[in-house]
Amino acid sequence: MRRIIGLLAGLMLLAAPALAEDTIKLGGFFDLSGRASFIGTPSKLVAEMLVEKINAEGGIGGKKIELIVADTEGDPAKAANIATKFIHKDKVVAIIGPTLTDTGMNVKKIVHDGKTPTVMTVGGDPVIMGGKFGPFDWVFKSPQRSEIAVKRLFTYLKDKGLTKIALLSADDGFGKDGLRWMEQLGPEFGIEILIKESFGARDTDMTAQLTKAKNAAPQALVVWTTGPAGAITAKNVAQLGIDLPLFQCHGLPDPKYVELAGPASEGNRMPATKLMVADELPDTDPQKAVIQEFIKLYTEKGYAKQFPINTHSGYAWDAIMLVVKGIEKAGTEPEALRAAIEQTKGYVGISGIYNLTPEDHNGLGVDSMVMVQVKDGKFVMAE
Repeated sequence: MRRIIGLLAGLMLLAAPALAEDTIKLGGFFDLSGRASFIGTPSKLVAEMLVEKINAEGGIGGKKIELIVADTEGDPAKAANIATKFIHKDKVVAIIGPTLTDTGMNVKKIVHDGKTPTVMTVGGDPVIMGGKFGPFDWVFKSPQRSEIAVKRLFTYLKDKGLTKIALLSADDGFGKDGLRWMEQLGPEFGIEILIKESFGARDTDMTAQLTKAKNAAPQALVVWTTGPAGAITAKNVAQLGIDLPLFQCHGLPDPKYVELAGPASEGNRMPATKLMVADELPDTDPQKAVIQEFIKLYTEKGYAKQFPINTHSGYAWDAIMLVVKGIEKAGTEPEALRAAIEQTKGYVGISGIYNLTPEDHNGLGVDSMVMVQVKDGKFVMAE
């Protein structure tokens, strides 16, 4: 009898962890403070909004999602500590975020060594590339690759006959990534970069770089940065009286850009997700209904008043959905989940239609982006 009781007790102990794991834990770390909080904070709200929606609809296989949120503060070291905590203490199934390329690069090896599928919401491509910063097997990203954004921009420039450009790029990871792709893809599209100038992502004046750029006699100016620096550059262009078309990168389509740049933003063009011009999309576009439903839910939550819809708004949604679809297909065992995310095909998301492969851990093509411009203080399809 004692032996039977002992066996039963042992079986109960073995069963206890499975019974205790009644939720699926996801880690979500974003810039909730710091220079990219204007992106990170709404990303958190969107992540929470989607988790609430999924849980209200029954969760995943009857299990609710538990989202554990943390603030990276835009600090790569802090991001590394949070990633370590997510993996080894919280025992999350997957991680969403972070917000900036530099912080993403600092956690890349950590999530790889910890065998934790991570869908980043950063702009730069290096997080899903190999090299000295480690392999990318366990890292995915939901925003378009910089390569895709550059291709979309260069296609437009070529079509408009603007083949001689002056380039200003930030000296951070995102800016350097854009510079690398523009240098590499320029010859393919017949785009000649007459001059290349860099600036600090937190700089407050780019007139020196712009003066040199103007003197190179380009047909257009291209600026590659995120945050206030883009708006500052636009204002500097206006202050210097530079009469050249200004193109920004895919990180800046945001009402905040128009607010900061003011009248200097008028006519500025840039690649963006279709989210920025949802109502202008043809009804035949499979993303249109998905995007409109997202905007409706986001607005009903009251988020749009504080954080108006911008090109980044859907990244956290798409990141979580890639994980959810992977879990639905393969469960939560790390290797199986990683493989399932990697094999995602035809997911119609907010930012595009995702088709991932072992070589491409993003899965978005040039057709996922449109060119937009600021017209009367609003973003519309570029002419």
